Amino acid sequence: MRTVGRIVLGGVVAGVVGVAGVGVYNIYDAMAGGSSGTERPDGPLSDAQVTKAASDFLTAWQNGNDQRAAGFTNDAVAALGALTRYREGTHVTKVKLTQGEADGTEVPFTVAAHIDTGEKRSTWTYESSLDVVRGETSGRPLVSWKTSVLHPKLKTSGDTLMTGEAALPSSIKVLDRHGKALDEKDFPSLSPVLASLRKRYATESGGSPAIAIQVNGSPSQVLHILRAGKPGTLRTTVDAKAQRAAEAQVARHEDASVVAVKPSTGEILAIANSARTEFNTALQGQTAPGSTFKIVTAATLLEQGKVTAEKSLPCPKYAAYRQGKSFHNLESGEQLDATFAEDFAASCNTAFVSLADEISDDALAAEAREVFGIGPVWNIGVSSSEGKVPTEGGDEKAAAMIGQGRVQMNALTMASVAATAQSGRFRQPYLVAPSLDHREVATAERALTPAVARQLKSMMRLTATSGTGARAMTGLRGDIGAKTGSAEVDGQGRPDAWFTAYRGDMAAAARVPASGHGGDTAGPVVRAVLGTGG
Repeated sequence: MRTVGRIVLGGVVAGVVGVAGVGVYNIYDAMAGGSSGTERPDGPLSDAQVTKAASDFLTAWQNGNDQRAAGFTNDAVAALGALTRYREGTHVTKVKLTQGEADGTEVPFTVAAHIDTGEKRSTWTYESSLDVVRGETSGRPLVSWKTSVLHPKLKTSGDTLMTGEAALPSSIKVLDRHGKALDEKDFPSLSPVLASLRKRYATESGGSPAIAIQVNGSPSQVLHILRAGKPGTLRTTVDAKAQRAAEAQVARHEDASVVAVKPSTGEILAIANSARTEFNTALQGQTAPGSTFKIVTAATLLEQGKVTAEKSLPCPKYAAYRQGKSFHNLESGEQLDATFAEDFAASCNTAFVSLADEISDDALAAEAREVFGIGPVWNIGVSSSEGKVPTEGGDEKAAAMIGQGRVQMNALTMASVAATAQSGRFRQPYLVAPSLDHREVATAERALTPAVARQLKSMMRLTATSGTGARAMTGLRGDIGAKTGSAEVDGQGRPDAWFTAYRGDMAAAARVPASGHGGDTAGPVVRAVLGTGG
């Protein structure tokens, strides 16, 4: 009877293909003496049973018989699929498996996998292990199937190993504008920026990708490199000297941020944040910029002929607007005998609020978009937020006049605003040359008129030499200009300090949250960066 059974089973095995036959070997072994077929074995597994079950599985796997190997597990269908993907996905031509001594039901083993991609050959050696259990229905010793049997880094049933090109982030050298290497060790504040650049410009960096075995094709989970590849290089617009100064300055404060740009081109010279997070406050933050936004407001009023730099405009201590909302000065006191330029230099809120009725509800938003480039999407090379200047009426418009309300900016956008004031024309900031990946950059509809540009620069120079920005800008010579800001934030005891300024062909802006007047804390940050160039 046993002979007849073997013959019939042999005929079945010969005719079975694919997954349908994976359970046949279990049946065969049971009829061949592994079990009587009438009683389910139970109790602890003996050392001999554990060793044999592991050996049967490993021998079949080594011989390239994935179906038979799967039949020695407690989930033959899943095991067959995983074993097949292992061979095909990693280009494994053969494996040599060396079984170790069992520790209870766990059996360690060494894998020496021979990889042949057609282009590259390699032997990959690593350690793994398996566990032997009794089958739930048969009670026979079987390998407890888990994807981690193939490799310990495979954590879930959906994890796979893949051999192919791998753009390893660490193989891309990011350089500053002068060819100096930028790395996380020397410039820790740049860490998320460098990671983003390496990922985004892996193809354009000029290197050749590595060939590697990865978990799920992820560059962060490389298990074996067949070919190291050629490191690529990516040149940025960053100036290492300015970047070092920026990093040193923000490190003195909590959650501070600063950005420097080149007005003549838009090139970003430095980016630094004191907070070490994936969210880049300097580039992606959105918060009220306070009186630094008066650069845009002043340009609007000057262009529309509502004021001139020398026009008399009192600065009362308080001012009320249509709905009765009261506004007060944060950085200056009462100054009833003043010009518009002096109000700007003293950062007089009430003088600016008093002119809210002189412009339309959409005037600030239009000026910000048409002249300063605030509104269109900026493609700087990494993720950024381009600022928001909504159309407002009533008290909200009055608040927007002084950079409060729903006006939202960050160090990048305010550095760009100062750069536009310096050169008279908006040039979109960028970190990597647009020509590298042929991306479009934002443009503004028009430049500042020459007359307005001259008045705006004279007002910013007055701020830098004798106004609220004078102490911070002390010692800087040449073409300089500045604007301070103190932005009130709900529930915050002290205002956010803002400062934006330029010196020659360098403009910068900084924000130091909950630290008081802009000239006191944010000012020195900007001044130190401007001191490196311009």
